[in-house]
Amino acid sequence: MTEFIVPDLKITPREGGYARGQDGFEHILRSALSLLVEHGSKALTLRRIAAECGMNVGNLNYYFRSKDELVRELLNAVISSYEESFGAIMHQPGADAEARLAKVVSLVLQDITTKKTTRFFSELWALSNHDPFVQERMEELYARARAPLNDLIAELNPALPQDERETLALFISASMEGTTIFAGYDKPWEPRIPWLKQIAIRSFTDLIRSIKPGEMKKTCKAEGVIAL
Repeated sequence: MTEFIVPDLKITPREGGYARGQDGFEHILRSALSLLVEHGSKALTLRRIAAECGMNVGNLNYYFRSKDELVRELLNAVISSYEESFGAIMHQPGADAEARLAKVVSLVLQDITTKKTTRFFSELWALSNHDPFVQERMEELYARARAPLNDLIAELNPALPQDERETLALFISASMEGTTIFAGYDKPWEPRIPWLKQIAIRSFTDLIRSIKPGEMKKTCKAEGVIAL
């Protein structure tokens, strides 16, 4: 069985005159990722990143004009690595939608047990509470990450309208991400990840197949809730 692993970063090659600085560009992003994982968001300053790379802030500004630009590129490199892995699963020859859903769920839950993922996303969640720029980038990141789930839901239950597919994909994504604080890297329930994978795969598959078009809206209406 093919095993899918998410690389730390997938960095898009720079074009034009910037291509000459590709090695430095990648070194900075990997250093920023390492600082965030090992020392938390408080360490994510241009001065600290420059020191980690063995350069001064002026040299760092050659590659990134601001911290926001650096964060944007870092998040893009992170989510691109997931998109590459999800894409390999989505286009796996001979695998039906249910099998591909199982592989996506397994990949995500296994990935949260890595030190990088557990710490990286936890730090970004905390940072996004106080930084609107990071919050917007995180929303973009997760929207891109949910795209494969949306596609799989459409295959497994094509009758569901788009807004209901999106809501279901959000629920599934949030359910898996929420496992991080309990079963992520060095967390108490990490050894139970294989069990949690089986529970998640069965639960999500049954939910997607069994939910009926309009069911969410009908329930909300009955309870007097106005959905967006």
